[in-house]
Amino acid sequence: MLAALVLHLVLIQPNHPAAMTPAALFVLALEWPLLLLTLPVIGDGRIGRLMRATLVAVLVVIVFLKSADFAMFTAFTRGFNPVGDMPLIAAAFRLTMGSIGLVAAIGAAGATILGVVLVAAVLWWAMGVWARLPLPRPARIVAGGGAVLALGLAVADIGSIMARWPIPFNPPGTAFTARVGVERVAMIGRTLGDLRAFNELARNDPYADRADLLDRIDRDVLVLFVESYGRTSMDTPFYADQHRPLLSDATRRLDGLGLEMRSAFLTSPTRGGQSWLAHATFANGMRVDGQARYQAAMASGRETLFHIAARSGFHTAAVMPAITLDWPESALMGFDTVLPAKDLGYRGLPFNWVTMPDQFTLAAIDRLLRDEPSGRNLFAQVALISSHAPWVPIPQLIPWEDIGDGTVFNEMAQSGDRPDVVWRDHDRVRAQYRQSITYALETVVEYAARHAANPPLIIVLGDHQAAGFIALDERPDVPVHLIGPPDLLDNIADWGWTSGLIPASGAPILPMEAMRDMILDAFTTEPPAGANLFGITPVNGG
Repeated sequence: MLAALVLHLVLIQPNHPAAMTPAALFVLALEWPLLLLTLPVIGDGRIGRLMRATLVAVLVVIVFLKSADFAMFTAFTRGFNPVGDMPLIAAAFRLTMGSIGLVAAIGAAGATILGVVLVAAVLWWAMGVWARLPLPRPARIVAGGGAVLALGLAVADIGSIMARWPIPFNPPGTAFTARVGVERVAMIGRTLGDLRAFNELARNDPYADRADLLDRIDRDVLVLFVESYGRTSMDTPFYADQHRPLLSDATRRLDGLGLEMRSAFLTSPTRGGQSWLAHATFANGMRVDGQARYQAAMASGRETLFHIAARSGFHTAAVMPAITLDWPESALMGFDTVLPAKDLGYRGLPFNWVTMPDQFTLAAIDRLLRDEPSGRNLFAQVALISSHAPWVPIPQLIPWEDIGDGTVFNEMAQSGDRPDVVWRDHDRVRAQYRQSITYALETVVEYAARHAANPPLIIVLGDHQAAGFIALDERPDVPVHLIGPPDLLDNIADWGWTSGLIPASGAPILPMEAMRDMILDAFTTEPPAGANLFGITPVNGG
């Protein structure tokens, strides 16, 4: 009975947080009777042990896929895709290491590996108990017949998945665990087909080889990605009650300094993480919503917004304080200059995973790029990461002239509770997240005000919403703001965006991939025929 219970618990393992309910314990996985009927028939001989080893391997893979699904639904509100998501394991390890330290991260990785080994060992034992169960011949015949019947139902269910025809063979309160594996096989096929269509789109670019684009821009352009800045800051009272007054005050302040502001919403290709997918979507003008598409975009040869800016006479740059390892794909993104964390001159302590405060990053842009005469205007992508998890501790704004090499931030970097303490309470985590977005927005506003006399064109946008249990909002939308001189923003008057830094409830909600072409069209005297491939008419109402 204990062996049967072990098999039952493994087979009913949930792959979605919503399934973590007491009722899940009473779901009948239809593979369970199939196993209990089959194992005594195959026995414990050499062939039986070989079949048992195969079943253990299959179930361990199923356990991995369900665990990966659970993690992905928790963090990104989507399932696990084997084609593109395997690199996220390394990214998760780096985030864990930055949050709780190398030793603890190695311990967590070791515990995960040990857990897989224990699952395999327990499954081998449980199946062995049933394989050695002595049955008289009549009982073996009945068991074999029952196994064939259960197998037939499973094959029919699998066939319905592969044919995309969901036939409900399993009665209420039952489930086929094998669906998880079979659905991943079908997902791999769909993903590969999607990549073929994606590559075809990448080859058809009406802006290719044009050297006269962006000729209406006569100044620096800064694309500021604010980590985890989502629509929840506008609509969820817990966040909006703090962020909307901040943006309202900032609108009045920047307007008084002679700056124009326009705002709307973009639909990000990701939620909860994977900021690089948003960066690639914005730059490439194609929806890059997974690692497989990201790699395809890098290999496609399609010109990004930064390639085009470089051909149009700008000095292009990527300012990436979160990059601490080699970043070989940056050579394919159109940047003349790449400044990872080590090249920004920060000598202060890190804020756990966050390498440096946003204020230092923006000051470094001026020191390393904007104040250096190059004869060309700057067109830069900048990642502001102070609002990245774990949101502990949070820096505070200081006088810009006091920033120096960043050691002034050391006391802040050592303040407050550690992430492992804060993250025991979701309410505390949400409060920390809220304050981190407040800091990031205040920093951007202070930077814009600081340069109001000779303003760059600043494009501020969120990369994605935070994870659902943090954001309290499952939508993929993020705010986007353009800040600059009025005559330059007159070029986007027909976009229908809201004046100021708070998008109206009826403001456009545009796919993030539309922004590349919209920027090229709006700021080019004669945009090419056949542009705006998405058929987007950016007017009020979305």
